[in-house]
Amino acid sequence: MHLHLKPVSFLSEKQSALVVTVGPELQMDSAAERMNEFSDGALLRILQDSGFEGKAGQTLPLYTLPGLPCEWLILAGRGPSHEFRRSTLIKVIQASCTALKDLKRRSATLALFDLCPADLNPLEAFTLSARLTLESSYQFLEWKSKPTPSVALHDLHFIISDKSLMTSCKQALDWAQAVTAGVTLCRNVGNQPANRCTPSWLAEQALLLGKSSKKLKVKVLGEAQLEKLGAGAFLAVTRGSEEEGKLILLEYRGAAAARSKSVDVALVGKGITFDSGGISIKPAASMDEMKFDMCGAATVLGVMQTLIRAELPVNVVGVLACAENMPSGKATRPGDIVTTLSGKTVEILNTDAEGRLVLCDALTYTLQHYQPEKIIDIATLTGACVVALGKVTTGLFSDDDLLAEELTEAGRLAQDPAWRLPLGGDYQELLDSPCADMANIGGPTAGAITAASFLSRFTEGSRWAHLDIAGTAWISGAKKTATGRPVPLLTEFLKRQTHA
Repeated sequence: MHLHLKPVSFLSEKQSALVVTVGPELQMDSAAERMNEFSDGALLRILQDSGFEGKAGQTLPLYTLPGLPCEWLILAGRGPSHEFRRSTLIKVIQASCTALKDLKRRSATLALFDLCPADLNPLEAFTLSARLTLESSYQFLEWKSKPTPSVALHDLHFIISDKSLMTSCKQALDWAQAVTAGVTLCRNVGNQPANRCTPSWLAEQALLLGKSSKKLKVKVLGEAQLEKLGAGAFLAVTRGSEEEGKLILLEYRGAAAARSKSVDVALVGKGITFDSGGISIKPAASMDEMKFDMCGAATVLGVMQTLIRAELPVNVVGVLACAENMPSGKATRPGDIVTTLSGKTVEILNTDAEGRLVLCDALTYTLQHYQPEKIIDIATLTGACVVALGKVTTGLFSDDDLLAEELTEAGRLAQDPAWRLPLGGDYQELLDSPCADMANIGGPTAGAITAASFLSRFTEGSRWAHLDIAGTAWISGAKKTATGRPVPLLTEFLKRQTHA
């Protein structure tokens, strides 16, 4: 989809489809009022007889109304002005895109310049609108033998009423396109089945991404190298599978030459390409969705795509901890004890708590080799986080108040929310083991917190945060699909680091 910026005068030109908004009691925005004037009041008369209530998310398509400079006029309800928030804007944009898709329009114009939520400034509102329209065109048809793609918008025009905002809106549009490119890559990778998306395949995707930019260097460590390093926790997960585990390292150097060796942020993504649970095998129901257990790694790839597209002046290292968790005669057993890369020992009480095992060694490696100023891991880590926050909000854990605030604010601006949960303290005692330094699970309660507390033992002394995306990385059920979250949150966070 190609997005374009147009002045208000564009409303007088012939359009294929035009979207304007109407609130309760037929309160028209300025674009709708102009269309009413073009039609000599016919638009208002139709509205009065239509039963259209102007509720947020409601749409009413009108065809070839005499006098209008458009083939289709789509009225989108915006709800009461005093209740207009980000969530309302999202409803309006999504409903408008759905209406355009249903009408099979390849070109359309959005005259939404009067829409500014109370909790966003005009530029933030425009950026969100642009990103939502781009994401609305996503389809994953790669594995369909006879794909039947829906007719997608090819050109979408945004009316900008204030000429002084045109330059800023152009920059916001470029950013929205860069973020969407990252979200799309994340979704495409996340939606692949596990018979294609193996650790080796993920390594291939990282190497392909590295070829697209001179600012990105990629290195892949195999199991032999990890064994020499002493990554016993990581290897405990891979030993039950025929697929070789990989630690994939991506170095994006976008900052000025004077800072070429420093690392501003490290992102460590969990990349379990399929999670059977190992010997602690999962129930069969919905096990197919465990192909999504690598969405943390897919997120890191998506973020790197956005960094390349936007050319952000920041240095970021991405680490993908990729393995397949399978049961076999070689698989790790409950009760086994392993030595991590850090030298700490772990009693594995449950082989289905494998994400933290690959992550703890990946975190140690990252801190030892890159010394980043900030380090964030992203993982579909616990079902307990889904119980706590559902499919709406990502779980955020950190003992660094400032870092937690920065991530929360980035999520708010990107409409990719995260919520901070407690960490450490008395919860650490739940990880006690009589045989090793710690156990890999903490019992039946506070599962998301004890998982984060486990990781915190490998990040002591660093500015670290953990994002549990088990609830937000994909949509379950008949329409299962990767969401691309939290690419918007993390890219907004990294963009703000360039101004720090």
